[in-house]
Formats: sequence, structure tokens, C-alpha cells
Amino acid sequence: MLPSDNHVHSEFSWDTGVNSSMEGACRRAVEVGLPAIAFTEHVDFTGWGAADNPPSGEPAIASRDRVVPLDVDGYLASIERCRDKFGDLRILTGIEAGEPHHFAGSVAAVLRHGQFDRVLGSLHSIVHDGRLVFVDWVYGTRPGGDVVRDYFGEMVRLIEGSDAFAVLAHCDFPRRYWPKHREGEYPEADFEEEYRTVFRALAASGRALELNTTSPLASVAQMRWWYEEGGDAVSFGSDAHVPLRVGAQFGLAVDIVEAAGFRPGRDEYDFWRR
Repeated sequence: MLPSDNHVHSEFSWDTGVNSSMEGACRRAVEVGLPAIAFTEHVDFTGWGAADNPPSGEPAIASRDRVVPLDVDGYLASIERCRDKFGDLRILTGIEAGEPHHFAGSVAAVLRHGQFDRVLGSLHSIVHDGRLVFVDWVYGTRPGGDVVRDYFGEMVRLIEGSDAFAVLAHCDFPRRYWPKHREGEYPEADFEEEYRTVFRALAASGRALELNTTSPLASVAQMRWWYEEGGDAVSFGSDAHVPLRVGAQFGLAVDIVEAAGFRPGRDEYDFWRR
């Protein structure tokens, strides 16, 4: 049996389009044989809240005009409708908290508003030239390796600076945008020590690492680094923004995680464990 998909977005995430549907995603999960699906909607912020802790230097935030707050009440009502309709599918609530170490107060306010089964922590932006900038924008002005290393450094600060999340999402997010036209294929092995530094920090915190199947898939070697640095748990996430992507590449992802030494957990809904 395939594992649960612990990272799915619906119409309640600000960056999805007209083809996104919570009901459609549930239908797709049933079709592909998933035991559970977690709707981890984006929780991102465009301004500092009074209770937030901005990064050193208090940079401005680069424009992200489409970002809107999560409609928690509407989202939870939709979850209940889908639970009624898809009784054989476990449907979990969740959020993907962007840069939670920078927006601690705002994330806490969302978490107080509702009960969430899955809380992901993610990093989409890094501080560059006095602004918090979406990471792919930085490739236009800096060598790719420098951007990736800055990202990993910020990810360690995220892990050490926030206890709001239980799963670290897409640990090498800049890989999606790596400038192959300029620098060739992404050299994963060149960043082994940076990956291991992130994994050591995450393992020490007792949290799970996500294998994200929308990002270029992690290699067996990368997942072994996680195992060797003490990582205990792996969560599978499609990062689907449309129903068709739910559970995508999970068969291959399972092979990778198993080859790295992890096995199914206590039940079909659990993370995979060492």
C-alpha cells in the first residue's frame, strides 16, 4: 500500500488556480489507493505582525501581491464536507507555514484558530539585499551555489528558531529553479555537508523530513544522509496544487526511502521510520 500524502493544497491555498479542488483531490486519493490525505494549506505573510520576530536587519518584504490569509473557518467546513463524502479516506487538516521563524506570532495566531493534524515548516524566501526575497529571484544576480548555500544556512535558522511545525517540507526548494541553462545539472553531491548540517539540526529536534515529489526527487544518497545523521521519520508529500498530482510518483518515492533504510511505521497512516 502507498503511504499517506501529507502535503496537498486545495482551493484554500492562495497560489492554486481554478482546477484546484479539495473534493477532487480526495477523489484522486481514493483512485490511486492512498490511505489518507492531508490538506496543508499555505500560511504566508506579507507584513510583520506585532508579535513576530523579524530577521536581523528587519528587511522589507519583496512584493507578493497574490498572498491572502487562509480562510480557516471555510477551510475547516470544507474538510468536514469531504469527510462526510469520502468515509473510507482519512482526511487530515494541516497548514504549510512559510518562514515560521520570521513570523512566529502570526503562525501562532493561525494555530490557535483551529486544530491541525499536520503542520509543515517551509522556506521559500531568503534575505537578499535587505529584502526577504522568493529564492528563485536571487538566481538572476548570484551564482547558483551561493544561493543554495545561503538557503541551507537559513533553513538551519528556521529549524532552530521555530517549534511550530512537525515536518520539514521540501528541504532543497531552490533545486526546483536551479539555472541549468547556465550552470548545468544540479550538483547534489557538492552540497552534501550543507544537507547533512540541516539534517543534523532537524534530527536533533525530533521532527520528520518530507520527501517531496513535486521537487526533483531526492536521491537514495540524500535520504541516506538523513538516516546517517539520526533522522527517525520520513513523510511523503506530493505538494499537489491540482487533484491530478495527488500521490504522484509515490511508488518511486517509496523505493527511494526504502533503499535508504526506512520502513513503514506502526500503521498505514504513520510516517516511515528507521
